[in-house]
Amino acid sequence: MHRRLATGLAASALAVTTVVATAATADAAPADKPRVLASWTQTSASSYSAWTAARANQSAWAAYGFDWTTDYCSSSPDNPFGFPFSTSCARHDFGYRNYKDAGSFSANKSRLDSAFYEDLKRVCARYGGATKTACNSTAWTYYQAVRAFG
Repeated sequence: MHRRLATGLAASALAVTTVVATAATADAAPADKPRVLASWTQTSASSYSAWTAARANQSAWAAYGFDWTTDYCSSSPDNPFGFPFSTSCARHDFGYRNYKDAGSFSANKSRLDSAFYEDLKRVCARYGGATKTACNSTAWTYYQAVRAFG
């Protein structure tokens, strides 16, 4: 009887410690984390550039606790037909992972997918003629895939 009670109390103490530690971590993030996250996940080129600069200097943003992990374009090629889509996919992953962590993914998914498509189109703007057409077509396919399955 005493062993079960002690085990139960130890489990309760561990659960409380975990909740307190999790709350402390969440509280440690700067209050402007949602604003910063939103600023890095917009459709504009300036948002993309700001995110790229932050990604290159992640240690400066460590207090925010952002999830920078990526699998790039998941099971699709990162550079289909030679088009360099990997960084666009990484930013898309950043938005998905961090809005999921924040508990507000569904409210932001559409914008994240649109930002992804705009990023891909900016990649395609570097090309001309038939190559640009092929790139835009591939970008559209990637965008439709994330809209449906992302």
